[in-house]
Amino acid sequence: MTNNIPDTALARGDFPANFTWGTSTSSYQIEGARHEDGRVDSIWDTFSAQPGRIRDGSSGAIACDHYHRWPEDLDIARGLGTNAYRFSIAWPRIFGAGGVPNAKGLDFYDRLVDGMLERGLQPWPTLYHWDLPQVLQDLGGWMARDIVHRFVDYADVVTRRLGDRVPQWITHNEPWCTAMHGHMDGMHAPGIRDVASALQASHHVLLSHGLAVPVIRANVPGARVGAALSLHPIRPASESPDDIAAAQRHDGLRNRWFLDPLFGKGYPADVLAYIRESMRDAAPRIEAGDLDAIAVPTDFTGLNYYFPEVIAAAPGEGPLHARVVHREGVERTAFGWEVAPGGMAQLLKRIHAEYGPKAIYVTENGSCYDDVVQEGQVHDDRRTSYLARHLAALKDTIGESVPVAGYFAWSLLDNFEWAEGYTRRFGLTYVDFATQQRILKDSGKWYRAFLDGAPAVSKFPQS
Repeated sequence: MTNNIPDTALARGDFPANFTWGTSTSSYQIEGARHEDGRVDSIWDTFSAQPGRIRDGSSGAIACDHYHRWPEDLDIARGLGTNAYRFSIAWPRIFGAGGVPNAKGLDFYDRLVDGMLERGLQPWPTLYHWDLPQVLQDLGGWMARDIVHRFVDYADVVTRRLGDRVPQWITHNEPWCTAMHGHMDGMHAPGIRDVASALQASHHVLLSHGLAVPVIRANVPGARVGAALSLHPIRPASESPDDIAAAQRHDGLRNRWFLDPLFGKGYPADVLAYIRESMRDAAPRIEAGDLDAIAVPTDFTGLNYYFPEVIAAAPGEGPLHARVVHREGVERTAFGWEVAPGGMAQLLKRIHAEYGPKAIYVTENGSCYDDVVQEGQVHDDRRTSYLARHLAALKDTIGESVPVAGYFAWSLLDNFEWAEGYTRRFGLTYVDFATQQRILKDSGKWYRAFLDGAPAVSKFPQS
């Protein structure tokens, strides 16, 4: 894997004419309006209120105030020249404690979708981007099987309301994060640290996806449905048998635990065997018919790609007895993530070769840097370089007959970055969270020029 993609002129015309170009956001990270129009608390409202959970002690209570400023934000998205906009629907705006759909919450997404269509933006909604209603967490959340049916009911209500205008639907964003960050390492809401809980949650997330897909198809004429997965290219830290075995285990839980069942292969046998032998049988409870439901055919797979992982054996460390090794001498973002455009190409080729989805969309790809405003401008050359080099890798991958149909940059706006609060900026647009002023960064201007069809050279400083 290499970062050294050849310098090349890159233009929109290098990609298929019907390629989908967009940006991505999520509800809790940008909307704010915590208690307006019937919205109830999510697990992230609860989690953020617990001391020490969020790096800067903040929350998404206001965030980017997108709930009130959405016309401006959609204008920014359209001004970039994109033809699609990926967002998520806040489950706590749709259902409160009583189980009756909240009309005002549905009305908001009606307005939002109509605003996209008026601007020539295809709506790409995600039904679940981690903001579970707290009332459902109190009933067991993703560890309780009943949550599966609650999710299907939620998907039914939302797609009945919006499906006449929205054919594309993403059921879940990054099931790995929902399960593992939320229930194994406790980094994300609801902050649980228990392997068995994480694995059971992962199964219920996948099952809820599988059972929701036919409901969405019934409600939406010509529906195109898929899930967005966070995947990482994995390699061992050395050629030692121990490191190779550790990398295989890590890949099993990071990647194959989600890909395999979604594509009809069931849970990986080697991972299940390891769980039963080394994790006190923490394997999830699987009922008859579950795996068939999870493997329901879909129309696309979403890939959220950020960085590769290098794995070394670490006896006694974590449930997999493995650790992520941070190599020296590689380019990294301000988050410490390795910059490796070739890793995205590697994943796309693997997904195509091993699973054969009808289409693949890069549903998230972006970088975090410590941006500053200078005389009303944000000069983020490293993000521009990151974006250009990943698009160059994407172009080459499509040239090898991998069926990539779209790309969504993360993110349209700087936002609430989960456990990091407002200390991390991923946006193509700078947000002053005190004033809510938006400033298009140089990276956003580069993306706009690229989408306008102007050739752009992908030669930028590496550091």
